[in-house]
Amino acid sequence: MGLEAGQLSSPADQSHGLPLNDLSKSGIEELAPVETAPSNAVAVSEATEITFPIAMKLSSACFAFVTAGINDGSFGSLVPYILAGYDIGTGSVAIIYGVTFAGWVVAAIIGGYVRVYAGSGGALVLGALVQLLAQVLRVWKPPFALFCISFFLIALGQAFQDSNSNTFVATVKGAHRWLGLIHASYSIGLLIGPFVATAIATSGSGRWPLYYSFPLGLGVVNLVLVTWAFRDDIALRRSVIGAGGEAVKSSDTVWKETKATLQKKVVWLLSMFYFFYLGAAFTAGGWLVEYLVTVRNIKLSTAGYIPTAFYGGTVLGRLLLPEPTYRFGERRMLLLYAVLCCALEVVFWRVDNLISSTVAIALMGFLLGPNFATGMSVASKLIPKEIHASALGLIFVVAQAGAAIFPAITGVVAANAGVGTLQPMLIGVLIAMGLSWALVPKFDDKNE
Repeated sequence: MGLEAGQLSSPADQSHGLPLNDLSKSGIEELAPVETAPSNAVAVSEATEITFPIAMKLSSACFAFVTAGINDGSFGSLVPYILAGYDIGTGSVAIIYGVTFAGWVVAAIIGGYVRVYAGSGGALVLGALVQLLAQVLRVWKPPFALFCISFFLIALGQAFQDSNSNTFVATVKGAHRWLGLIHASYSIGLLIGPFVATAIATSGSGRWPLYYSFPLGLGVVNLVLVTWAFRDDIALRRSVIGAGGEAVKSSDTVWKETKATLQKKVVWLLSMFYFFYLGAAFTAGGWLVEYLVTVRNIKLSTAGYIPTAFYGGTVLGRLLLPEPTYRFGERRMLLLYAVLCCALEVVFWRVDNLISSTVAIALMGFLLGPNFATGMSVASKLIPKEIHASALGLIFVVAQAGAAIFPAITGVVAANAGVGTLQPMLIGVLIAMGLSWALVPKFDDKNE
């Protein structure tokens, strides 16, 4: 999920277009698949340039992120209808966030095995297939327990696609721009989701489950596109060849990558940044409509569209801010954005005016926009390339912990103290986000 979920694995061999050079330096043997690489596989040196196969993979990644954004962005607008449709309280929403987090945890545990056994293409295809299954379960308004399980499947599928896509895009020339593009695609999905969800949900009593036929159709396209674009990266194997020419079990390979990842301090520091970043983004997006309806007494038919201001700002931020953020220094610019976001959140909280609140939430989305892609860009500089895939898997699961924990806590607290507690909680999470970014080590940046 990313808010957003985004909001952010790859193959463990060169035939999949990811540079795994000098693995012996980190105690991991250099790996290559036992099978002969397909003739149309993209070599490491080619993956840095924008060729037609690379462009199609980038297009597939963008569409996958749009699909994920549409799914995640619609949830906040549908919360009031879900509560009424299943006759449950706000505390029950914590269950949905909990099973979503469980999906990311499972993906972190098995993601490395899926990647090594099936290749990055296989992991991407599996991710698209699992998400499609989840939408099939939702569209007919299943029992609440099964509805919750669909969020587990969505998270599992998104985790496979997000981590593999981010790792691939990080190898392309001008990665900071392309990372900005794929995460802007996610935000475009976030922008579209509330419009479609609100339009369908308000068209008649009990019609909100029909919304899921929209992401269901997109899921079919996503599955076809990713299968075609990454067809050369699908490889089923039980073992790989080590540097000495001997066969190495795939499970041993995964364990070595995981061990090296867990020992990297920078991985944990970046994980904490994403923990608070996604916590803030998902809490704002998930509870904004309920806050406006309950505290500000805004009509539900109007409030359902307000999250589009936040998501629209995020789209523009991810499209327009990556370049100046990169040029003026990624470290200092994200610290500045965090301070400004805190100020805007105070304005939103204290000024009870729909127009000023909408502008404040849109500007906050704009300034939060480049955070995800910038974090991925910094990760590509600080984390050894040979463990990028497993490192991103760990970062994403910690990030999704924030995306699940903070909105869930908000729901539980709101059930007792009211939804008005959303604002002070958001300010606290934003401050923690800025502090955690300040702890990330300095990196090789000409502007630092």
